[in-house]
Amino acid sequence: MPKKDPLDKLDESTRRYRETEKAHEASRKEVTDDVVDALREGKRPTDVAAHSPFTDAYVRRIARENGVEPAPRGGSRKKK
Repeated sequence: MPKKDPLDKLDESTRRYRETEKAHEASRKEVTDDVVDALREGKRPTDVAAHSPFTDAYVRRIARENGVEPAPRGGSRKKK
């Protein structure tokens, strides 16, 4: 079997990378939207983080960036 040209191999791996990159970005957007929805429904950031691929700190950042108000101390967030 003849050896493949390295640039042909690189072209193939680059194509696969770009395809999976698009799928990954779509999944990231979907999970971020679901995080925002869960927070707006009054779920605690700690619980949301436990069910997502994100850290607690990143879930709180997503909340701030999307205008989700923090829950009052000792209570749960009000549903809008």
